[in-house]
Amino acid sequence: MRYALQWARSLLFNTQMYLAMAVMGVGVLPFAVIDRRYAFAGVRTYARYIRWSARVLIELRSEIRGQVPDGEVLIASKHQSFLDIILILSVLPRPKFIMKKELRWAPFVGYYAKRIGCVAVDRGKRGVAIRQMLADVESGAALPGQLIIFPQGTRVAAGKRAPYKAGVGVLYQQLGQPCIPVATNVGVFWRRRGIYRAPGLAVVEFLPPVAPGMRLSDFMTMLEDRIETASDALMAEAGLALPKEP
Repeated sequence: MRYALQWARSLLFNTQMYLAMAVMGVGVLPFAVIDRRYAFAGVRTYARYIRWSARVLIELRSEIRGQVPDGEVLIASKHQSFLDIILILSVLPRPKFIMKKELRWAPFVGYYAKRIGCVAVDRGKRGVAIRQMLADVESGAALPGQLIIFPQGTRVAAGKRAPYKAGVGVLYQQLGQPCIPVATNVGVFWRRRGIYRAPGLAVVEFLPPVAPGMRLSDFMTMLEDRIETASDALMAEAGLALPKEP
């Protein structure tokens, strides 16, 4: 009975989430066309609304930990569901994501992503995608902000492992900017697929920055260790039983 009630509340929450996206997307559009700052403001307002409605409708609270960056940095984030994107968008002043090219055609998402400077890449062609990513990032250098990349290239379910891809390391070396690792536990409550959303405390944590200039192999090893260790700790805090190391 309790599960059924939470499922029904989750359905209501999901419905209004997409409804709000359409309403706010249309409402802010004329201003976003005129000035990019309104696009950032609209995206941030939507993200904060979703955090509020999740707390009210499904008892899913959210929290940001660590120092939120506001300068020119590369952000490498664990990605478990749409919720970690929402939490990141709600606090960064000028976020822009490395995203899969299919999202360019998604209603509202595609236009606002382009307007705030997101970079679309073809994940199926690794070498071409990396070259394209670097070219697109460089061409968008006039749009200052925080560039966010998901090192594993896709959503990874809570408690699961997936390899870290070379793109984040190439960007780290080419941009010469500090890299902020980001850990999360949102997948414990909000899975990659499905309607059900569990109550609890979802956390995104900005970890201490990695200074530019490290060797690629050392950087990749450190990045994965920091993000996975911190994410495991957050998921354990949320009550997820993680498999023990062999």
